[in-house]
Amino acid sequence: MHPTPDALTALRDALAGWYHARRRRLPWREDPSPYRVWISEIMLQQTQVATVLPYFDRFVAAFPDVAALAAAPEQDVLALWSGLGYYRRARHLHEAAREVVAQHGGAVPEDPAALMRLKGVGPYTAAAISSIAFGRPAAVLDGNVSRVLARLVAEERPVDTAPVQRDQWALAEALLDPADPASHNQAMMELGALICSPRTPDCGGCPAAPWCDARRLGRPLDFPKKAGRTVVKSVYAVCGLATREDGTLLLARRPDDVLLGGLWELPGDELPHARARRRDAVTAAFEARLGLAVAVDGHLATVEHVFTHRRLTLDVYAVRGPVPDPPTRRWYTDAAWVDRAAPDAVPLSRLTHKVLAAVAAPRATPGGPR
Repeated sequence: MHPTPDALTALRDALAGWYHARRRRLPWREDPSPYRVWISEIMLQQTQVATVLPYFDRFVAAFPDVAALAAAPEQDVLALWSGLGYYRRARHLHEAAREVVAQHGGAVPEDPAALMRLKGVGPYTAAAISSIAFGRPAAVLDGNVSRVLARLVAEERPVDTAPVQRDQWALAEALLDPADPASHNQAMMELGALICSPRTPDCGGCPAAPWCDARRLGRPLDFPKKAGRTVVKSVYAVCGLATREDGTLLLARRPDDVLLGGLWELPGDELPHARARRRDAVTAAFEARLGLAVAVDGHLATVEHVFTHRRLTLDVYAVRGPVPDPPTRRWYTDAAWVDRAAPDAVPLSRLTHKVLAAVAAPRATPGGPR
């Protein structure tokens, strides 16, 4: 694809017209302040818009500006992020807010280079904030835009390789409309999300169709190409549900430097292999991680959960035994009895939400995995 200046202008105009007529009404678009755009871009990383919407509204209501976010305790930030996943984003966002207060007087910087010095802000996020919130001519390249570009030029090379990434950034810069970079970048992202989808592209409704090489070749589904997929590892784990007559359950806080660090869960541990004895592993986990001796009753549920490169199978058991108040702890950084009807008093992972839903009305059975 090597458009003439007239064709490039026509493509930009077509994208802008389509975007302003068809774009989704989203809260960060209706009020694109630098802070709100920043929050939305961090939340939208590897997360669908429909999932982000309620989290965004609650988050900006609790932390309406950079200063409020910077001053908040980390546990409050994680609590409002609870269930959204990829919790490192929340920690980096919190740390970056403190950097903005300390180094920029609480004002989100406009320059992409300055933005990229903030924790958790990479080239895409910096360009998105700079162009959408400040009107700076910085092109964006995320998964949606990469797919659109790969189809526009019928890119035969794998897009997940460094040379093609460099070429795609260059192409994105060449196509960018310097007169309205905010609309152009959002049009490209929206095009990938709504029209140029991975498996069912709507070529007939695409404003870029006249300039698309993949459509001209009749092969849109052949693009983009990938070098290879990361193997997803199967992981097995156990956890124990300890409850009291007052309606509370025992939750423990994971160390900050591990997966899902800082979040609370039913106490448990991963298994060394798929054939390990689950009940023995539950008692061992309570002893090693909390310093508690418990007895294991029936099997309550099996919960499946997929992380980016891990497929977890988690068996949940009812446990009983003397647990002090406050509970002891060893590996866990904290432990507490939490109201079972309001477990979000502490920040929970999406996995723990699934576990609690699975055992909402537990019926312990003597069967289940040994």
